[in-house]
Amino acid sequence: MSIKSLIQDGLGRGNIAKVDEDGAIAVVMHPHPPKDDIDAAFPFRQYFTDDGTATGSNDMRVNGSATPIDFTVQADPEINIYIKSVSVVIVDAGASLSEFGNLAALTNGVEFYWETQDQGIVTIADELQTNFDFVRLAIGEPSFGDGATAFTASNISGQSEGFLPVLDFQKIFGLQYGIKLRKGTKDRLFFRINDNITGIDEFNVIAYGIKF
Repeated sequence: MSIKSLIQDGLGRGNIAKVDEDGAIAVVMHPHPPKDDIDAAFPFRQYFTDDGTATGSNDMRVNGSATPIDFTVQADPEINIYIKSVSVVIVDAGASLSEFGNLAALTNGVEFYWETQDQGIVTIADELQTNFDFVRLAIGEPSFGDGATAFTASNISGQSEGFLPVLDFQKIFGLQYGIKLRKGTKDRLFFRINDNITGIDEFNVIAYGIKF
């Protein structure tokens, strides 16, 4: 015969620990999504590419002025993906915060979306027109340098400088495990290019997280 037990706080406030359907106690913060004894999380790293796969082109220096061009990380058919952070690299000689690379601020800009097959498109950022727009989206992370060279890394590609904003979805949006791309769906995370940015030296983005 089983005995029903309760875990209650010791201050007499009536709070009772709850066990959810995954067997986790709600008062415990796990460093990974709830899991059973069989499943295990492992690292995920992939460029955003023109076809959403690991083998597609990750060179985002394209002309999207006539027809917008998407660079995507898409869901896996068999395993969930949790994207915790996104690393952006924008490189161009003479680049400053008020420009995009060393181009004038973009007219239409780059857009950043999360799309799920049942909820549609969620806008994370639109009209990313300058290097500063990307730095601001990342809440100024990583922060280095000062004055005119703030957030600017030297000699990233040859002697060209650039910007390295990192978007941490837990820090920015409070999403503990990041953005989920559900297995077997058409879920995706993508950047949309709406201008001609072929003139800069380098532009690419890498997603980091776990597959679970």
